[in-house]
Amino acid sequence: MTEGQWAQPSPPFAPERLPQLDIPAPGPQRRLTVFFRLLLLVPHFVVLFFLHVAAWFATIAAWFAALATARVPDPLYRFLSGYLGWTTRVDAEAMLLVDRYPPFALHAPAHPVRVEVGGDRLNRLAVLFRVVLMIPAVIVQAPAVCGWWTLGLVWWLIVLIRGRVPQPLFEASAALLRFRVRTGAYVMMLTPAYPKGFFGDRPGALGTDAEEAAEVGRVTENLGGAGSATRPLVLGTPATVLLVVFLLAGLAAGASGSTSSYTTGDEPGREPGGARTVTDR
Repeated sequence: MTEGQWAQPSPPFAPERLPQLDIPAPGPQRRLTVFFRLLLLVPHFVVLFFLHVAAWFATIAAWFAALATARVPDPLYRFLSGYLGWTTRVDAEAMLLVDRYPPFALHAPAHPVRVEVGGDRLNRLAVLFRVVLMIPAVIVQAPAVCGWWTLGLVWWLIVLIRGRVPQPLFEASAALLRFRVRTGAYVMMLTPAYPKGFFGDRPGALGTDAEEAAEVGRVTENLGGAGSATRPLVLGTPATVLLVVFLLAGLAAGASGSTSSYTTGDEPGREPGGARTVTDR
């Protein structure tokens, strides 16, 4: 099932279906578009700012609807899944995973980056406590994303010089983006499946060899023969190490920011010059 479509109702106790992210294998990238990558995406950032505000209100409406009916109404589901797909296509371009400018559209079936989510029935109790339940996933995602962008200049230089993304960097970045997709889908009530797979998939994640071949064939057909390099997404050791580097860099950046804020006097009772305010009694 692709973005914005209802899935067939799942039978009771059916295995959960995690949202999937399909990205083609890394290929040559134009150095000119790599050089101006973020500048070229500025129009998308502007549009997505307003869509983000709309998605925030839509998520609140979806929460109330899911709490009452255990499903997200189709119009809200289509908008939120389309918003998730749009942001993912822009993120994939910004993170140098593809060299294909994303369209200004909620749904882009011709684009090589695809998000597949399942409109399965939700658990009302999990919906009620969704804000609390999502905290562990956000704690993992936030520093990893921060770490990727903290070292973003390094990745940009590597791709600019080589003209393509190294395989370990592709795998690690794709795993991070997929986890972000799964977290976003869970937060917006698009799936009951809790975010998993930060360190990729284990071998055989799609089932037996025959089941995996059938799934790969289905995805390849849906993608118009381009195929997906992320289903399954089995990481090599270098990619796993890079994910750890993302996390550590993000944590270090957060700690550095907190320390800088403290030492510059950004705390209650302290003036910008560093002198503590004394109140006359």
